[in-house]
Amino acid sequence: MLSVEELTDRLIDLSFAEDIGDGDHTTLCCIPDDAMGKSRLIVKEDGILAGVEVAKEVFRRFDPTMQVEVLIHDGAEVKKGDIAMIVSGKVQSLLQTERLMLNIMQRMSGIATMTHKYQQALIDAGTKTRVLDTRKTTPGMRMLEKEAVKIGGGMNHRIGLFDMILLKDNHVDFAGGIHNAISRAKEYCKAKGKDLKIEIEVRNFKELEEALAEKPDRIMFDNFTPEDTEKAVKMVNHQCETESSGGITYDTMIPYAKAGVDYISFGALTHSVKGLDLSFKAC
Repeated sequence: MLSVEELTDRLIDLSFAEDIGDGDHTTLCCIPDDAMGKSRLIVKEDGILAGVEVAKEVFRRFDPTMQVEVLIHDGAEVKKGDIAMIVSGKVQSLLQTERLMLNIMQRMSGIATMTHKYQQALIDAGTKTRVLDTRKTTPGMRMLEKEAVKIGGGMNHRIGLFDMILLKDNHVDFAGGIHNAISRAKEYCKAKGKDLKIEIEVRNFKELEEALAEKPDRIMFDNFTPEDTEKAVKMVNHQCETESSGGITYDTMIPYAKAGVDYISFGALTHSVKGLDLSFKAC
């Protein structure tokens, strides 16, 4: 399995290949090879900054002679007009790295900002519920998007299909029920020597009772109402972790959190986020 660093390197290489192709002819035609300059990263709206460390890697991989002065680090609250970093080096390099760096940082900062908003609202409501992401991510950018969720104060549900077992409704139906799905998951982990958490999605109280008998690590309440969620949490009674999922939004999440679930998962953190407005200007 590729490491986070290896996946990031591949993403950067692919991104440069699709953007620059056989050359940035706009830059090459009008900027001398030996021209030197500086650009600054300007924050254009309030939010949470994310992607600084990835941006440094973008610059390093394209041109190791570029110098990066970081003024604001990942996870910091930023205001419109803040200067996050100053980058010095060949003007050609500054121009050719600008768009990729901005694409990454704007998206990661948007995700971190939204995650922070959700998590802070749950804290302000007096709950201990944690915000989770999902696998509804941009292909190729999952590691960066999930890192942005953590920077914003949320938690990663799982990275992919390899680091946790999540038995959803289709798995349960194809396996022939809750008992079969969980027992087979446990047998599989034992046979393969895998130490993986097992989570099961339930759609009603009958399935919840069946799941509790099998002692999974976490139970997900799918499309439960807040009232049914509160009843379900009481039935679980701390026997395992609990999670709410299914169409829950920022505007509807507080009653679910007050029902006592440990986690609420939101696909919107990564599939519907607006990037934070940033610009990279000569200085």
